[in-house]
Amino acid sequence: MKVLLIEDVQNDFLPGGALAVPGGDQIIPVINKLQNYFDLVVAVQDWHPQNHKSFASNNAGKKPFDVIELDGLQQTLWPDHCVQGSFGAAFPAGLHTNKAEAIFRKGTDPEIDSYSGFYDNGHRKSTGLADYLHSKKVTQVYITGLCGDICVFYTAMDSLREGFETFIIEDGTRPLKAEDFIKTNQAFIEKGGKLISSKEIIEI
Repeated sequence: MKVLLIEDVQNDFLPGGALAVPGGDQIIPVINKLQNYFDLVVAVQDWHPQNHKSFASNNAGKKPFDVIELDGLQQTLWPDHCVQGSFGAAFPAGLHTNKAEAIFRKGTDPEIDSYSGFYDNGHRKSTGLADYLHSKKVTQVYITGLCGDICVFYTAMDSLREGFETFIIEDGTRPLKAEDFIKTNQAFIEKGGKLISSKEIIEI
């Protein structure tokens, strides 16, 4: 069994959003088309409380993209984004979600950030995604979404640790920083991950 995992394709990460990923909207048609080639589709949704400590606004004297230590971990501070129940946290109208059998929310604990769809950044708490995929007898995880050099990357690395054969669909993601995407993809490949294009999946 293979799963298409849609990571954080939410309004705040699209052009005009609070933490916009360049070209983030361009992956939506790719993801919509890919869903027809998978028996299982799962979505991950960033879902922060307003008082989340990764928000620069909740740290006196700090501004977005400053780096602090938060509960023993290095933490980049972000603009307020994907606040629970907000328009920014919602999936965009153009993204097909009817095939998504389950949605896993992350970043709900105000004390720690969660880039990966599987665990928080300290690997202290699971979202339940790994157990769900194992229960479905999933062996291959194909990841799309935003952004390629952060949440997609950390999800992919945790997917490998959980024993899944893991693919990042290159034209189904966009990075926040292109230079970082080169480095994270290399780290992913070195751990046994694979890069693939949507065209290759459709032609299989």
